[in-house]
Amino acid sequence: MASLPSLALTSTTLPKLADSDLKTRNSSSLDKNVSYRPNSLKPRIKSKNSPRTLDLEEALNSLKEGNQFDSTTYVPPLEHCIATNSLSNAEILLSHILKTGAIKDGYIAVTLVNTFMKCGSPTHAQKLFDKISERSIVMWTALISGYVRNSDPQSAIQKFIDLLEADFRPVIYSFWAVLSACSDLCNLKFGEQIHTQIIKFGGELEIEVSGSLSTMYSKCGNLKSAIKVFEKLPKRDVSSWTSIISACGDNYEPFLGLRLFIDMLHDGIWPNEVTLSSVSSLLCSIEYLKVGPTRQFHAFCVKFGCGSMAHTRNSIMYMYLKCGQIEDAIKLFENMVRVNLVTVNAMIAGLNRRMGNLNDDLLVFSSGTEALRIFRNLNRSLTRPDMFTFSSIISVCANLLALEEGTQIHAQMVKSGVLNDVVTTSSLLNMYGKCGNVFEARKVFDEMPFRDRTSVSYTSMISCYTQNGKFKEAIELFEEMISNDITPNLVTFIGVLSACSSAQLVDKAEHYFKMMKEEYKIQPVTGHYACMVDMFARLGKIEEAFAFINKEDFAPSEVIWSMLVASCRSQGNMDLAFYAAEKLLQVKPEMAETYKLLFNMYKLSGKWQDANRVRKLMSTYKIPIIKDRSWITTKGKVHYFWGHGRYHPQNVEINEMLDNLIEKAKELGYVPYSNNEGSEGEDEEKEKGYSELVKYHSEKVAVSFGLMSVPKGVAIRVYKNISMCKDCHSFLKIISDLMDREIVVKDSRRLHVFKDGHCLCGDFMKEV
Repeated sequence: MASLPSLALTSTTLPKLADSDLKTRNSSSLDKNVSYRPNSLKPRIKSKNSPRTLDLEEALNSLKEGNQFDSTTYVPPLEHCIATNSLSNAEILLSHILKTGAIKDGYIAVTLVNTFMKCGSPTHAQKLFDKISERSIVMWTALISGYVRNSDPQSAIQKFIDLLEADFRPVIYSFWAVLSACSDLCNLKFGEQIHTQIIKFGGELEIEVSGSLSTMYSKCGNLKSAIKVFEKLPKRDVSSWTSIISACGDNYEPFLGLRLFIDMLHDGIWPNEVTLSSVSSLLCSIEYLKVGPTRQFHAFCVKFGCGSMAHTRNSIMYMYLKCGQIEDAIKLFENMVRVNLVTVNAMIAGLNRRMGNLNDDLLVFSSGTEALRIFRNLNRSLTRPDMFTFSSIISVCANLLALEEGTQIHAQMVKSGVLNDVVTTSSLLNMYGKCGNVFEARKVFDEMPFRDRTSVSYTSMISCYTQNGKFKEAIELFEEMISNDITPNLVTFIGVLSACSSAQLVDKAEHYFKMMKEEYKIQPVTGHYACMVDMFARLGKIEEAFAFINKEDFAPSEVIWSMLVASCRSQGNMDLAFYAAEKLLQVKPEMAETYKLLFNMYKLSGKWQDANRVRKLMSTYKIPIIKDRSWITTKGKVHYFWGHGRYHPQNVEINEMLDNLIEKAKELGYVPYSNNEGSEGEDEEKEKGYSELVKYHSEKVAVSFGLMSVPKGVAIRVYKNISMCKDCHSFLKIISDLMDREIVVKDSRRLHVFKDGHCLCGDFMKEV
């Protein structure tokens, strides 16, 4: 959260105002009826002799001719400046207003301040405000509101303090503005002082601003006080109920919010579209929500006549997606009579988000292909995608490793002119990075104007280099970022630490880790710890890895325990490997691969009693056995492989290709693994012989098919639903060199890019 300015506003005490200190011109009891046109300034009533108003072009031409106007004539041109965001024309009008003396008209002065603020220039507004000697409470409020509008809440709070010190009494609009500033800064202490001032000026005023007070307390994390403000209300309407229900969602109290929603219905208050959207968000935040409540809520929305409203439909659709009910979401989407761009964006964004929350790669793939289908249908319609559409669909392509589709969408983005946005540009960098095309990623980065390069842009490019084995380039770009005074963020350090880990640069990694904590005051998270542990594990320094965990005093995640298991096994330290594997089981008890890993380890070590214990645990907790599956997309069609590929129409040709590849690989030193450790679901088929099972692992079959169907010079991209075994990893390294092809395999753990006999993972992988 941004810190407060040198005024130390977190501890600022508001000036004490006695009633006798207040200027008589602001002595009304509540001042809630004060509008932005002071009562002393009567509206001018048009008559046949009144001058007509001019549009902006006429006004500017008349100004050049030196014509004089009634002050109200300036209002329409100033409003046009706001509508067109034309600061230059507003400056021309200001010059003429100052020259003619019309600035003395308080209404014109307020309109000018408001115009400059809405044109995005608080500096012009402040300079004008400073020149005006006769200031009204309306002008003060316009200035405070303008700073809030321009994302400068610190200045807004300071101007509110100045207002009080100038003995002006705030009006309801003043309190709305300053409470909004407190919300933006999460400045609870100052917000409480504002609340005290509101109570001092009258209980009725507290009711008028209760919504803003509730929002302020909610955003500052004080839900209890927000509810207290709500409970004081003598009369609660749908707006106040909606505010407090939304506050519960903001503070991660979905069940309390749902209870308040029921209380609202019991009070006879009918929800509106905004209320139902808030309740939908509450349902989305409840983990493991069953199908029943979501469908009941959908039926409730239909009953209250909001089911056909666009905003409500989008919220329900997003709720279905968030809760994993993709079929319901698609059905709702397909049954919509009219679908606008907002709805399409919500659907694509929801599918994209769901892809990031799923552990099953098959479901990830199906969600991504559905998002691409919706995008293609959008392109066939008259509606054009916007920056939000492109950002989401590019992220979908990144998760699917769909380089061809991503490149086509990139071309469409260039044609549409949306590449000036940092979000879409960063999405492109991420997509090219995940798909292994560093050249195009760097091209996108270099084409960005230097002034538009933010920490997000640098972070995306650094991560791209790291993911694709360009560790030196990643570190150099990080150093360039620092030298250009661009502040790295939490994710930036994960990228550069990962590069140091993969390159085994211990001193640099420790230097950056210390820099992050001491110079940039960033507290490490799991990603940073994982990079450091990964580095020690790659070097075989198991004791140093455990010492680092004990020194930093953090709870290792599933990823970190997996790294330690792999490293301990490769070093032959089975005691620590078993310890780490048991810890992994505690952290991720619902993950089938974890049980399989532990079962294989005990079986290979001859610890049959422990192996049987793991088997019983799987049965007790009903852990499913995940079958080995891989798939590849060619010519727009998805080809799935499992069960030795026997179900594919070209099964015979594919197996012949694989047999030939294995024989050629053996000539180059490939030795098939012959231990008793296999992929998921193979135990029930062990009578067929392990070597035969490993020979036809799904990724080998998919790659063989890819060599038959993917044109030369084009990378073969395969998805696998579980981790790759050591045998397949060794085999694909040799095949990439033998066939002179780049082979990309995305398994459940990491991205493997095989090229010229090497893999970017550095042969450090979770062994299953």
